[in-house]
Amino acid sequence: MSFQHRSFFFLLQLFASLISISSSNPNPQFPCKPPHFNSYAFCNTYLSITDRAQSLISLLTFQEKIQQLSNNASGIPRLGIPPYQWWSESLHGIASNGPGVSFNGSVKAATSFPQVLVTAASFNRTLWFKIGSAIGIEAKAMYNVGQAGLTFWAPNINIFRDPRWGRGQETRGEDPVVVSAYAIEFVKGFQGGSWRGSGEFIDRFIGKRALRGDKDDETGDRLMNSACCKHFIAYDLEKWENFSRYSFNAVVTKQDMEDTYQPSFRSCIEQGKASCLMCSYNAVNGVPACARGDLLEKARNEWGFKGYITSDCDAVATVQEYQNYTRKAEDAVADVLKAGMDINCGSYLVRHTQTTIEEGKLQEKDIDRALLNLFSVQLRLGLFDGDPRKGQFRKLGPQEICTSEHKLLALEAARQGIVLLKNMKKFLPLNRNAVSSLAIIGPMANNISNMGGGYTGVPCDPKSLFEGLQGYVKQASYASGCSDVPCDSDAGFNEAILTAKKADFVIVIAGLDLSQETEDHDRVSLLLPGKQMALVSSVAAASERPIVLVLTGGGPLDVSFAEGDPNIASILWVGYPGEAGGKALAEVIFGDFNPGGRLPMTWYPESFTKVAMNDMNMRPDPFHGYPGRTYRFYTGNRVYGFGQGLSYTDFTYKFLSAPRKLSLLRSFRGTSSKNVLHQRQGLDYIHVDEVTSCDLLRFYVHISVTNVGDMDGSHVVMLFSRAPKIFEGTPEKQLIAFDCVHISLYGSTETSILVDPCNHLNIADKHGKRILPLGDHVLTLGDLEHLVSIETY
Repeated sequence: MSFQHRSFFFLLQLFASLISISSSNPNPQFPCKPPHFNSYAFCNTYLSITDRAQSLISLLTFQEKIQQLSNNASGIPRLGIPPYQWWSESLHGIASNGPGVSFNGSVKAATSFPQVLVTAASFNRTLWFKIGSAIGIEAKAMYNVGQAGLTFWAPNINIFRDPRWGRGQETRGEDPVVVSAYAIEFVKGFQGGSWRGSGEFIDRFIGKRALRGDKDDETGDRLMNSACCKHFIAYDLEKWENFSRYSFNAVVTKQDMEDTYQPSFRSCIEQGKASCLMCSYNAVNGVPACARGDLLEKARNEWGFKGYITSDCDAVATVQEYQNYTRKAEDAVADVLKAGMDINCGSYLVRHTQTTIEEGKLQEKDIDRALLNLFSVQLRLGLFDGDPRKGQFRKLGPQEICTSEHKLLALEAARQGIVLLKNMKKFLPLNRNAVSSLAIIGPMANNISNMGGGYTGVPCDPKSLFEGLQGYVKQASYASGCSDVPCDSDAGFNEAILTAKKADFVIVIAGLDLSQETEDHDRVSLLLPGKQMALVSSVAAASERPIVLVLTGGGPLDVSFAEGDPNIASILWVGYPGEAGGKALAEVIFGDFNPGGRLPMTWYPESFTKVAMNDMNMRPDPFHGYPGRTYRFYTGNRVYGFGQGLSYTDFTYKFLSAPRKLSLLRSFRGTSSKNVLHQRQGLDYIHVDEVTSCDLLRFYVHISVTNVGDMDGSHVVMLFSRAPKIFEGTPEKQLIAFDCVHISLYGSTETSILVDPCNHLNIADKHGKRILPLGDHVLTLGDLEHLVSIETY
């Protein structure tokens, strides 16, 4: 879109935000307010959600309908309906990015959890759910005092496909299984999963209360808040060379769409029950994502999506103005609404929908369809149920924000997300009683503002990494070495070296911040920015003892120099650890917490930057020198691998039981017109949709994990599979399942993983069809392997 239009849009959003900030009201406006506006049918809570939404739509004028198609939806005074701001953000805590949130009121801050990629490194589903639930409680509490909406545009569930992507920090990593699991847990927690499944809500404020019954048994559809799966689909490029997210055409094969780009969205909808889907800026195979009716219809019709579909901000304008997909604005409006999009973040639909209908490219029923989805979500949220101060969540308020419980959860998330990548001769943990002085070096060491990464709000009680470490020793000194993260000058090196020489132990904190990776900005290098590498090496060479290197940021870094340097004893990745990151890092370094995090993405060498970022292919192409992407397909060298992470103790595994052979005798049947057995390169396979009894193939893998070290610790159990290589592009291996277990020193525990061959052992063919190869499948657990043969009789 034109610079003028984009600037105008953000000025409008800023103006709306300022109005929101200045008018934060402890008594928020609400529809259906007695005595004048509560007699409408859409206020009748005994009617079904659909009936109420249709009743409301029937009362609106044509112009009133159009005014609802923006994130900043206009009020309808004659019906007692106030304006509503759809855009609020909650990626890893209530954020200040969206105009729906204000911190200018009785709520001055909200719990800031670690950036998502850090929390993903815990591989702990329970933790993910708790974080979603805690953020959901704070969101509802802020709504009750007029400082937030109830529709939040999180989580970001795109795949971290390329290490240079500026928004990779916001994701759950590179593996579809992990991203899907996180999406499910976060959405369930945030939308009120503690009560949605059972029809009741249990908390410490209002006890146990049944939800009000509706016709059509719609109580299970009720929402505490609305979460949004974004960005649909194949969105993972901001600005690289001549490519921009606003005009980028992601060319995706059916195979990659099926097993990489699509699974997290399907899981977010089918199992997470997300109530919002955001279509992305980019085009997919030549068609703008928001105009891909086939994909939006698949979400509704195949995956059972019940909610509203929003564009990314001004993504409808980009259809015409950046992508030149349509000649006129009216064509763009018609294309996205007919495709199934419901609302535009921005003013484009408000400005162009009337002329689109006048030109005969849309009908009013197309608008009504969109409004039905929008009002249905608002009704499920209880926005038309009367005064929220008298509703089920009426006691949620400022006292439920920044609670000791939530701050402790943020600390625990930071602890569990820290990854130990190197620990030469068990240099860590340090004995705090043996550390007389500590030098902390680096531009991120004493920087609070970037602790949370992108989409951060106002933290409750933030402490820098330096402050966290300072609390553990009698004497701590600090030198930045570089004036900032870009580190264009070595003017501060001498001070840093001098500081290091005077200290007993030295910690250097290097890496990335939002000047290097963020929305609208991708990296061009995987090396430490500017002269940071020289700073680390200089301090390490000058220090009396080997140093500890702490790495910040989301994107992978090529720190091969540090991995091979004997003067660097230990390397820790902390990412963007949130408000409690300083304390968490200190606890790990001084042994109060045993690190157990695992990398949720591959760390590539700098040579990977020769790979074109706009190449969306996951599979390698040796003929053209293309190495593939992510641990499932990448064939090149690695700095660190997916799932890598050390502990202060050691663990061993044992397969206790798992079948050696599976028979398909009773699990599928053919017909006279359909041969279900297929062959390629002499190997048989079956299309998964032709297997009639997948349940009969399921089996448990029973595993024993033993802590053979001398320290309690948590450990992530990761079970992979390696399928028979029926065709080129078969994954090198793929994650089946994971579990996080805590084991006392010299103790052991058992865990069981349910394997569904139709789901876990399948692969996608070039047509995007799921197939189950017959023959030997190898299950891997650390260095152990177990063979499971799938045969037919």
